[in-house]
Parts: sequence; structure tokens; C-alpha cells
Amino acid sequence: MTKANNKKICIVVSSLGIGGAEKSSALLSIFLDELGFDVYIVSVLDYISYDYKGQLLNLGQLKKERDSHLGRLNRLLILKKHIKKHKFNYIIDNRSRIGALKEFIISRVIYKNTNVIYSVHSFNTKQYITPNKFIGRIIYRTSYKIVAVSKAISEKLKSDYNFKNVEVIYNPIEDNLVDTLHQTKDEAAKYILFYGRLDNDVKNISLLLSAYKTSLLPANNIKLKLLGDGKDLLFLQKEVITLQLSNYVEFLPYNPNPQPIVKNAFFTVLTSKYEGFPLVLIESLALGTPVVSVDCKSGPNEIITNKENGLLVENFNADALATAMNTMLEDKQLYLHCKTNAQTSVAKFSKAIIAAQWQSLLK
Repeated sequence: MTKANNKKICIVVSSLGIGGAEKSSALLSIFLDELGFDVYIVSVLDYISYDYKGQLLNLGQLKKERDSHLGRLNRLLILKKHIKKHKFNYIIDNRSRIGALKEFIISRVIYKNTNVIYSVHSFNTKQYITPNKFIGRIIYRTSYKIVAVSKAISEKLKSDYNFKNVEVIYNPIEDNLVDTLHQTKDEAAKYILFYGRLDNDVKNISLLLSAYKTSLLPANNIKLKLLGDGKDLLFLQKEVITLQLSNYVEFLPYNPNPQPIVKNAFFTVLTSKYEGFPLVLIESLALGTPVVSVDCKSGPNEIITNKENGLLVENFNADALATAMNTMLEDKQLYLHCKTNAQTSVAKFSKAIIAAQWQSLLK
């Protein structure tokens, strides 16, 4: 049934599973539904674990049945028919978009005559916009809007491609995090936490392990928990053994609802080589847990005010990261100051505020 405001929105996603972009897409579907939009979701992969709202077209199921060039063509034709049938007012494309020719065809044939909003969720913008600047301008400059999830990404897109249609809308915090803050039992914080995809090429977890080993935390029986799955699980497990940290580092499997573990951490850590707008930082702060993060591009310095809600350190510097860990341990006044400020520091990323920005964009 079409909703009261009579506007149909189609959100195209890589999946609704592991990943910040995927989680933010699921959240987007929920608050657009609450705003009264008629929401549809198209998932390229058959990986659905996050809560979402709207009617789902799962192309990933078809991919499993027929993963071939002809199968891909068939899925594109199904998507085109789906768009033609529903006559969407807007398509919000949250996929990673690799392959200039494929994306040109999608933009000119599949999305033809529809207002398209392309989201960019990483400072590594070549995952979303072809690095060929001439072709990138041809494909995306006439789109309805390009939404960057950080100011740094927006500035990079404007500088590299001279786009005039870029707008910044941050990823939001889930409403139920506030409920979790009151419902979760407090425990003695005897661990720090990394949570996210175990992809060392991006998340640089090796840097975290090196800094943790040289810090004062192991000697004070404050363990390191790594929560998540990914391609580098075995590699990292071997690295923990090599560093003789087996008694101090614990691997936890992916959990779509990690709030209790996050809330009870001493602090959370982010060591990525690059990001977009890391949800793990705002989630952690919303749960009252301070953060220690490298100052990677992009996101952390738009979330963290150094020594106010966490510590922001030079990237790729294990000594600086270890020093920040020691500071959190030894300077109890600073730690409590960051912990006290944590939740209020991310109020500007509330769902209500971010939803209002999307509502204005979809006028």
C-alpha cells in the first residue's frame, strides 16, 4: 500500500549484512518508512542480517542460482522491470560501484528517467566513483545528488571531480542504543574492544596488536577483545601467537547486536587506514564508552574532540597509539571526563536530525 506522502523510494544496497554502509542502509530504510515514504530495497547479495523496513527484492538469491554473465544480465533486466513497474520518485544507490562501463549502463539504462542519489561511504572513493575523472564526471555529474557521509569525502569529490551536486549527510545512531545504555548491566571494565570487519588491509588490526603489546594494558590485566569476522581471522590469530599475546587477546564471532559488549568495554579502538564515517565510533560514544582512534581519512576527526570524548592519535604510529592507551589507563580524571561527555558528544548524529536532512533532500 502506498503511504500518505505518495513518494516511493528504492534503496539499492550491496547487502543488508556485515558492514557500516550496509547497516546505515538498513537504518535509512527504517527512518524513511517512519517518515511516511513507501520504501523498497534491492539487495545485490543474499546476505540479510540487519533489521530493515520496506519491500525487499533479493537479487542475491537469483545470483546463487545462476552466477554467470547471463545470470547477471537477467538480474539487471529484473531490476529494470522493477524500477519501471513501481515508478520510484528516488533511487538511493548505496552500493560500492566498481567498473566504469557497468556503472555507465546502470546509470543510463537501468536508472533512466529516475532521480538517483549516489552515496559514497568511504574516503577510498574509487570504490564508489571510477578513478577516471573524465568518465566519473560523465556518469555522476547530472545525478540528482551525491551524498557523502563525511565532510572530508565531500571535499575530495569536489576537488577530484569538480562535482557541484554533493551534500554531506552523516550516518545516524540507532535509537535503541539509548535503551541499551539503561538496560545493560555495568561490569568492571577489564578489556578494550575492536569491533568490525577483520580485514587487515583496511582496518590495520596489526597496528592495534603492536600498540597493545607495548602498552601497559596487558601488565594490568586489561585484555583486548576483537569482535567480528573477515578474511584475515586466521592471519590475526597467528599474529597474536607470534606476539605472545594468546593469554590477553580474545576473538569473538560477529554479533549483529554487540551493544552489551561495547558498553562494558574500558574503551573501544579504531586503527583503520581509511574509513568513511565509522559507525563503531558513534555507537560506542552513544553507549557511554570513550574511544581511542587514529586520525585516518575520514570520519574520526569529525566525531572525536581530542581529550573531550576520546583520544585522537597520528595514524600508522604504534608508539603514539600505545601512549594513548596508557593515558586512558593512568589519567583517571581524563578518562572519566571523556566517559562523561561520550553520549552528549554524538547527539548531533541522532536519527531525528539525520532523518530531517534526508527528508529535506527528498522534498
